[in-house]
Amino acid sequence: MIGNLAGGEILLLVLAALIILGPTRLPGYAAKLGQGVRYLRDLAEGAKGQLRDELGPGFDDIDWQQLDPRQYDPRRIVREALTEPRGATSSSARAGSDAGERAEKPVSARMRPALGAGHDPSRPTPFDTDAT
Repeated sequence: MIGNLAGGEILLLVLAALIILGPTRLPGYAAKLGQGVRYLRDLAEGAKGQLRDELGPGFDDIDWQQLDPRQYDPRRIVREALTEPRGATSSSARAGSDAGERAEKPVSARMRPALGAGHDPSRPTPFDTDAT
């Protein structure tokens, strides 16, 4: 299995390429694809080497896992924010703040009762005229 492609899907792609390109042109395009992949790999290695030269010894100390954009799943972030106890700050909010201080948004007087223990379904949903 390559990435998300299973064996049957790869076979289907090869068969489609054989039909579209024909058996005479297929080896030439396969060679060009191989050259393109090698070029991109060399380009990435060159950029990594240049970055290593510019950053010096600090390059090895970088936590690349922390900089991976795939970790920012909006569903996970919202789920953690909703399950977090009231008044607690997440580690990402603490890491992004200066000296542990967070700027709190002003809350209108009409919204203060709604921020209490929870939502009472028998009461209407609070509406903030300042927010609209």
